[in-house]
Amino acid sequence: MTESLARLRLLQLTSPALPVGAFAYSQGLEWAVEASWVRDEADTVDWLAGLIGDALAHLDLPLLARMYIACGVGDEAALRHWARCLLAARETAELRAEEAVRARALVTLLVDLGVADAGPWRETLLISQAAGFAFAAQAWGIAERDALLGYAWAWLENQVAAAIKLVPLGQTAGQRILLALAAALDVAVDTALALGDDDIGASAPALSLASCRHETQYTRLFRS
Repeated sequence: MTESLARLRLLQLTSPALPVGAFAYSQGLEWAVEASWVRDEADTVDWLAGLIGDALAHLDLPLLARMYIACGVGDEAALRHWARCLLAARETAELRAEEAVRARALVTLLVDLGVADAGPWRETLLISQAAGFAFAAQAWGIAERDALLGYAWAWLENQVAAAIKLVPLGQTAGQRILLALAAALDVAVDTALALGDDDIGASAPALSLASCRHETQYTRLFRS
């Protein structure tokens, strides 16, 4: 596969049109808005920047990197280990359910698209949607750093889309937020790739509290 085609595959994998249901989740942001923790554009930038620096850089991205390597060498046991680590780090029922539902949707898609070995590895890929992402990235020849950047960008874009509806913000404000935080994703990838196994882990208590409270929120647009 050519480098150009691999980049196009990355765009496909991170597209909002990918049918994995990412649009249905706010990951606690809906409660943060309800509680007036996030009230405007500046609050949204602050909320997301904190999650990038704490959660993405020190948990999601370094684990995704290890899943990517495991897929590259055909080590399903290692992939299963790291996928379970990520699932165990999801501190609320909603966040764990999101991981499982999106994983199932992505595995089904990869099998339907004829991605080699997605079927035989199905049970492992069902643990975490990040496992399926890593698997697809390897299968499509996407470079490791590009895969991590793409995963982070897809997360950020989905969060901004949720904020536009919830805060609410205008479309232009959403683009300003994406522009403002893009550089933070690059730094987060650098951090993730430099971490040793024993340094992986994140503390995002506000996210956990928001997700817990969202489970019983009276009116909701999102599933998390």
